[in-house]
Amino acid sequence: MAALSGLASALESYRGRDRLIRTLGYCCQLVGGVLVEQCPARSEVGTRLLTLSSQLSHCRTVLRLFDDMAMFIYTKQYGLGAEEEDLFVRCVSVLGNLADQLYYPCEHIAWAADAKILRVDSARWWTLSTAFWGLSLLLGIARSLWMVLKLRQRLRDPTVAFTSRLPRSKRRALEAQVQSEVLTLLSNLADLANAVHWLPPGVLWAGRFPPWLVGLLGTVSSLLSVYQAVRAGDWTEATAP
Repeated sequence: MAALSGLASALESYRGRDRLIRTLGYCCQLVGGVLVEQCPARSEVGTRLLTLSSQLSHCRTVLRLFDDMAMFIYTKQYGLGAEEEDLFVRCVSVLGNLADQLYYPCEHIAWAADAKILRVDSARWWTLSTAFWGLSLLLGIARSLWMVLKLRQRLRDPTVAFTSRLPRSKRRALEAQVQSEVLTLLSNLADLANAVHWLPPGVLWAGRFPPWLVGLLGTVSSLLSVYQAVRAGDWTEATAP
């Protein structure tokens, strides 16, 4: 009952619902891609799962039409990151917020072009939105790597290595933060691989992933996000595209 209650609570929040829809969509793409490619007898089921995955992705795209204001408020509140003690973290966070802020209108225009609401080239705007998402992921990866290095240096610092100088609760908090940053790093790496795949052909491995691999990477990223949300007891944090 506790698990069902937690699931119901997650579905009642926008971010929790989005996280679960994302996970389900990528899982469908993973299973559907495997069935289509490896199990000819089940290819029809695989095709249906791929269609379901596409519809769930479209659902999330439509829901993101209303995310601009929330992102703008967050970006405004963060500002230039005056509360951050580390200059590098401040810089990559500000640039990441800017990339995220620009991502949304580009995606909205691409969606409107596909829906025949605007008469523009949707492919160009999809590429631009994906590029901003990829830039945000790169900055997030750089931030996580930097944080992991700084936190590990702090834990290994001989001046704080002894429990008498570093309380056990504080040490556990630092270790938990390292684990969180590592999980975020792995999630962003999986998403970045997919982001490059969706760029125009000729850019690294763009367009070379089979559907099941896209689904696998997205599933890994989504499950890591779900795990972190469950561990933190917070379903309100924004999720990746």
